[in-house]
Amino acid sequence: MNNGILLALLAYAVYSWSDAAVKALGGGLTVFEIGFFLTLVASISIVLTTPKEESWLHFWRMKRPLAVQTRAISGATASVLSVLAFTTIPLAEVYALVFLAPLFVTLLSIFVLKEHVGAWRWFAVAAGFIGVLLVVQPGFRQLELGHFASICIAFLAAVSVILMRSLSAQETRTTMLGFLMLYAVLFNGVAMLITQSFSVPTPAQAVILVVAGVFSAMGNTLILRATRFAPANQLAPMHYSQIVWAVMLGALIFDEQPDIVSILGLAIIAGSGLLTVARERIRLGTVRWNPFGRNRL
Repeated sequence: MNNGILLALLAYAVYSWSDAAVKALGGGLTVFEIGFFLTLVASISIVLTTPKEESWLHFWRMKRPLAVQTRAISGATASVLSVLAFTTIPLAEVYALVFLAPLFVTLLSIFVLKEHVGAWRWFAVAAGFIGVLLVVQPGFRQLELGHFASICIAFLAAVSVILMRSLSAQETRTTMLGFLMLYAVLFNGVAMLITQSFSVPTPAQAVILVVAGVFSAMGNTLILRATRFAPANQLAPMHYSQIVWAVMLGALIFDEQPDIVSILGLAIIAGSGLLTVARERIRLGTVRWNPFGRNRL
């Protein structure tokens, strides 16, 4: 196994622990306060660990400001919704719904990019939808706000991928990531003050917030390093390793025990996503993959 794949697996493991840390804060702090401190710590960590060749001095300079701002706003919105999702529903269910993103990309590519979608990709869309139904089991369990938040995250992640297809060759990483960090910190901070939802974190909560933010930034760094050792079409399937982490962390830390039907649904979702990746690899010779995950810092 090459170094790129190992780094990608480690990155998604770190991301999963960051998500678990966010979930552990649920009920103790509000969504906006968790989001503010998480994105603040992650942003500081990313800026301090940025390679010397990538300067933040002129991150505000854009060639396509509308697309950059749209991508940043969608990412900031997704970051708020992710805190809501992880603090209200089981980890495995969040990931199941968030992994609908590749399927939303397929649908958006038809209407936005006017791409032709063949039978195999439609089959992947249908299979992924069936997998989600098996995991969430609507009609057999109560749907919560976190389920709808997760679906919105998947859609916003797909929007980000579509925008990244056209921005990656024209805008710098610091520009795209800089506005995302700025909006996420400002939105959560202002919302926290307006709703008067700030409370001083306990020492234990402060430690968890720092861990969540540092791990999120570390995941971002590891993914970028992974792309130096392996092409994107080899790294993209590693994203689905988070399903394994979701089941393990959910069971060990939060006593979330998915039934056999949910596990089958998770397997179908992963399979449909991998099929989409494989078809893109065959069709284009590469996978148009978003190295920043689900709009995260």
